[in-house]
Amino acid sequence: MLYAKSNPVETLREHTDELLKQMNVLRESYGTNINSLNFLEEEIFWQLLDFVIEFHDIGKAFSPFQELIISRMDTKINEPKIVTHLENNVGHNYLSPAFIDYSYIDKKKNKELRAVLNQVIVYHHERDIFIDKDFKNLIQKILDEDLINKVYELQHEFKVRYPIKTEKLSKVYLQSVEKRIDKNHKYYNLYIMLKGILHRLDHSASAHEVVECNNVMNIGEHTENYLMKEFGSLRETQSFAQSNRNKNIILIASTGMGKTETALIWIDKDKAFFTLPLRVSINALFDRAKNIVGVGESNDTFLGLLHSTAIDYLEESNQENSSEIVDLAKLLSCKLTFSTIDQIFKFPFLYRGYEKVYSTLAYSKVVIDEIQAYSPEIAAVLVKGIEMIHKIGGKFMIMTATMPTIYIDELKKRGVVDSNLANLTCNTEKIRHCVSIVENSIDENLEQIIQSGINKKVLVIVNTVKSAIEKYELIEEIIKSKGIDINVNLLHSMYIQEDRAKLEKYIKEFADSDSNGIWITTQLVEASLDIDFDELHTENSTLDSLFQRFGRCYRSREYEENSPNIFIYTEKATGIGSIYDKDIVEKGLELLKNCMNGKKCFKMKEKHKVQMVKILYSKESLKDTDFEKKFTRALDILDTITPYSLGSNEAQNILRNIEGYTVIPEDIYRKIEKTLIRDYEELGQELTEAYSNDDRQLINEIKSKRKKARREIIKKTVNLPIYKAKQNIVDIQVKGLEDLKILLYKYDIHEDVHTKHIFGKGVIIGKEIDQFI
Repeated sequence: MLYAKSNPVETLREHTDELLKQMNVLRESYGTNINSLNFLEEEIFWQLLDFVIEFHDIGKAFSPFQELIISRMDTKINEPKIVTHLENNVGHNYLSPAFIDYSYIDKKKNKELRAVLNQVIVYHHERDIFIDKDFKNLIQKILDEDLINKVYELQHEFKVRYPIKTEKLSKVYLQSVEKRIDKNHKYYNLYIMLKGILHRLDHSASAHEVVECNNVMNIGEHTENYLMKEFGSLRETQSFAQSNRNKNIILIASTGMGKTETALIWIDKDKAFFTLPLRVSINALFDRAKNIVGVGESNDTFLGLLHSTAIDYLEESNQENSSEIVDLAKLLSCKLTFSTIDQIFKFPFLYRGYEKVYSTLAYSKVVIDEIQAYSPEIAAVLVKGIEMIHKIGGKFMIMTATMPTIYIDELKKRGVVDSNLANLTCNTEKIRHCVSIVENSIDENLEQIIQSGINKKVLVIVNTVKSAIEKYELIEEIIKSKGIDINVNLLHSMYIQEDRAKLEKYIKEFADSDSNGIWITTQLVEASLDIDFDELHTENSTLDSLFQRFGRCYRSREYEENSPNIFIYTEKATGIGSIYDKDIVEKGLELLKNCMNGKKCFKMKEKHKVQMVKILYSKESLKDTDFEKKFTRALDILDTITPYSLGSNEAQNILRNIEGYTVIPEDIYRKIEKTLIRDYEELGQELTEAYSNDDRQLINEIKSKRKKARREIIKKTVNLPIYKAKQNIVDIQVKGLEDLKILLYKYDIHEDVHTKHIFGKGVIIGKEIDQFI
């Protein structure tokens, strides 16, 4: 018998049949969408997919591989011992095409098509192997001395469903896989679909999960029913989406215009991915969608959550099937997946295995929300991704409150803006903000801010963590010296994960309560938190950033007073030139002043914001700025990138813009060193012992416990940019935690004895711990 898997034991025929079963699931679910891709001939595509499935693992007949599989089985089987002098030093994927008899599938001897099929099979596992003369000779040796003797087993035990070569096996097929297929190849799109879908089917079959779940769910229909029940009618944006479901959409609409529901209506009955910049936003959207679509009435795995801490969020939210939701999301099996872009938009980097995501997006819809919130480099990745999705036949929807003109111009240049694109700009006429430009620093106005905080909810947003801590300390000092009883809180990115989650929960609860007070924050709250305050005091920044901040004040309420509820401070604003492009900040301020036309309090309409951003981010305005240079340079890199030069994790790290360390503040490390850290270390020792005893069941149990223990440790970490860490970090000498560091800066956090709420300054950069033990 020929085997494919050891635990659980699975024969080669069983595994292959599971892929064929999942292929039928895919065809029944989204076959119409796949068939509509204009470069595919329906029956030929499915026949070719069936063909590569049948042959993809046939190289596992290699004797050393069979010997290895049998040796790893927990369940002992009655099989004669395999005797071989060969080593298991070649992946089965490099061997499988040797058996293919192309006279059956390709009577026209189409070399380009044969190259596609060979590469789909050879590279269904991406390995860093150079196919040189020595490798080819090794393959021929294996074919001559081992695999030629497997023909009988393949025909009578595996029962291969296509004719195979039975006499001479040749390495000649390797010539067609040396030069990887790229976008210039005649059958590039066919290759993407075959290889990508083979990855999907193989991963689903191996995980014993369905490749597509809840395919009959019509999300658009459920959303419409919800809106009609709650409000009695659809808004303009929602009716627009309803009428343009088969088109790509660019929607520019104000906060509070129902953009989320608009996107769900556009998605309709199709498979979709919904992206946002920040995890906390994605989590909130996931919960909101559950309420809108009516999860709980039936199996709810049609909604997936995909980001680096998704399992933690779901478990803390007491989601019953949290593991299943995350597992299916990772397999791209959910009807609608909410995701950060680092999980989905890696494919423009053409990393090894990118076809898996790209082929899925070919028959799906993608929603990109808040595109203006990304850096120019990340925006370039999104623009390139949208271009690629458009070329292969997928559909996209861009939703934003303000759309930089440079992005629209680039999409036009790349042929994305065509007759199948529908545009809508829809801004509320409701006036929510009365803006005042203050020609001094926030520090000079702290007493007014404190007075406002006695009777209102006041939000202070500054551009750096250091500035936020300084403002917090100054306000605390003033209220203490004057005996003022007021609620003052601080939130920024330099808290450990679990503390930051608590503080984000507190600020949302505060915004929804009847309490008054002051919250001092950074740009962290711009796109991540759905909060509504009465008054905003902000350091100057770029216009798009400022308008995002405006959205945290009078979020959907109409503002009828003639006094300002938005204060922009232009002096001593931090982060200009480092976090924010100085030229763009200055040009934005000039536009703002021109719009206000000398008025001390300007009642700003949404159309004013859209127009200013349109002008600011035009090619003319951005010429020679760092923003334009970064955006253009990133696109140039993506346009000329060498396919398969990166791994999946490398591409993901670029998207996450990871240039720093994941650290545990030393104060926190001391507290968990003899609990969480020691437990994790002991589990590692138990795992080593389980491996030495080859106890597969115990190995899996310990791995699961260790993964959970690591998640608990990760909650104690904070991501710190390299330039902030300098030399004040120490390695953690525990196997499995080498990627984490100990930070020798003070961590300030306390708990209120009455409310049990935490408060404090978080990581205090520059304040070192005196001694490290």
